[in-house]
Amino acid sequence: MAWDFETDPEFQQELDWIDRFVRDEVEPLEHVLGSPWNIHDPRFEALVRPLQREVKARNLWACHLGPELGGSGYGQVKLALMNEILGRALFAPIVFGAHAPDSGNCEILAHYGTPEQKARYLEPLLDNRIVSCFAMTEPQGGADPKVFTTRAEQDGNDWLISGQKWFASNARYAAFYIVMAITDPTVSPYKGMSMFIVPACTPGIEIVRNVGVPDDPEATHGYLNFDRVRVAAENMLGAPGEAFVVAQVRLGGGRVHHAMRVIGQSQKALDALCERALSRSTQGSLLADKQMVQERIADAWIQLEQFRLLVMRTAWRIDKYQDYMKVRKDIAAVKATMPKVLHDIASSALQVHGSIGVSSEMPFVGLIVRAYQMGLADGPTEVHKVTVAKQLLREYTGCEDLFPDYHRPTAEAAARAKFSAVLG
Repeated sequence: MAWDFETDPEFQQELDWIDRFVRDEVEPLEHVLGSPWNIHDPRFEALVRPLQREVKARNLWACHLGPELGGSGYGQVKLALMNEILGRALFAPIVFGAHAPDSGNCEILAHYGTPEQKARYLEPLLDNRIVSCFAMTEPQGGADPKVFTTRAEQDGNDWLISGQKWFASNARYAAFYIVMAITDPTVSPYKGMSMFIVPACTPGIEIVRNVGVPDDPEATHGYLNFDRVRVAAENMLGAPGEAFVVAQVRLGGGRVHHAMRVIGQSQKALDALCERALSRSTQGSLLADKQMVQERIADAWIQLEQFRLLVMRTAWRIDKYQDYMKVRKDIAAVKATMPKVLHDIASSALQVHGSIGVSSEMPFVGLIVRAYQMGLADGPTEVHKVTVAKQLLREYTGCEDLFPDYHRPTAEAAARAKFSAVLG
């Protein structure tokens, strides 16, 4: 038996340090700074860079990457234990070099980048000297590739990209975009799209506007227009038509890492819920003594623990198989579960806080909106539930007989036949 719910003592010491560091040094940053991706803000240089140096000195920088890329090569189980702490603080991922979309874009560049691309884009991205953008979704169809219209047409040795991209994260601060575009409209969208590195300064790129999410400090999701943006052929990532193969390098791990951080956000809401229940009285007794409040607390803890175990088991399976496709059902289940967990726990915390809970002086409305965002990022919840169902059904076969084996009269007849020598 190899079941174990304990963390190695040596790594637990690192987790204890991370927990203290995030609470004492990182969480306060979100009250005095704007967007974590605005790395050129002088205040970022003054406040965040020293913390990053501490993390690097402790060999905790970009732990999702292998040593050859400057990371520690941690498996997903260790990353899960780390990320549930990092999820509590807005600036924690960038302080630890594990922030999206750069973390996923680093993996794409590491797998598919040429030596020249790695030198120009990957190395400064790994060191957080620049930030990047992943531009895939489009305004007319969201994440559905079958309705994408952004085209890349060959012009000599170059490609000309035209079209629009929607909700391109952190486009306003990015040094370059990774853009998905149709390169062969005569074949399936899954075989006719390619991925390009597009420097942000390339002529023809327009940020139509920056779209914000409520409770985010700044609007950072770009609505982009590409008007015959010229990109050199060597800026393609992977081979022509391989956009979805390239994208999967970032999406599988990214979805799980979102879930890991949601554990931290949900735990923060649960902590606030419990503290409030023990702090406020009404109708002659503490909120903590009210059975309906007790029910909310119990439901929140149970829901979070169930979700955490699902995330940890998924992380363990990724480490075991080293193949995201083998864990596709688990990843989809995690992705489909996480929005409801965050929504429900944040909603209970909001309710128990009363009027201040709905105000901008508390984080709960923002967490509830974040729950909806998590239900859309990297594919909507409905799509992932379909994936779970399809993957699960592959493990079963239908019954061609009129009555299935589990039909009680049928099962009884089979049992009597099996034990006929005894039963007579």
